[in-house]
Amino acid sequence: QVQLVESGGGLVQAGGSLRLSCAASGGTFSSYAMAWFRQAPGKERESVAVISWNNRSTYYADSVKGRFTISRDNAKNTVYLQMNSLKPENTAVYYCAAGPYSNTYSRGYNYWGQGTKVTVSS
Repeated sequence: QVQLVESGGGLVQAGGSLRLSCAASGGTFSSYAMAWFRQAPGKERESVAVISWNNRSTYYADSVKGRFTISRDNAKNTVYLQMNSLKPENTAVYYCAAGPYSNTYSRGYNYWGQGTKVTVSS
């Protein structure tokens, strides 16, 4: 059983940056693909970024390409999401997730964190 705990959310002005972290425990972190999802009020949860277990491949939603960067440190059992040039439409609760293989579907991930709220003011 893997436990995931996100941190780093908060309130930021448009154009600013935040770095989200997700610390994992209770499992073999290095064997899992990791992903960040987000859910804005009144909207469905969507995939933001995915990173393979071995750091060799990443995926980004078109809306965040060039602004967000996903990374992982398997020695620290942590995955990160660096978010730059934030926009008000990036306001959402951001969740990290762990799964057996890289994919962009919520159902493809077995373990989820509790979420961290990101609010971007205009």
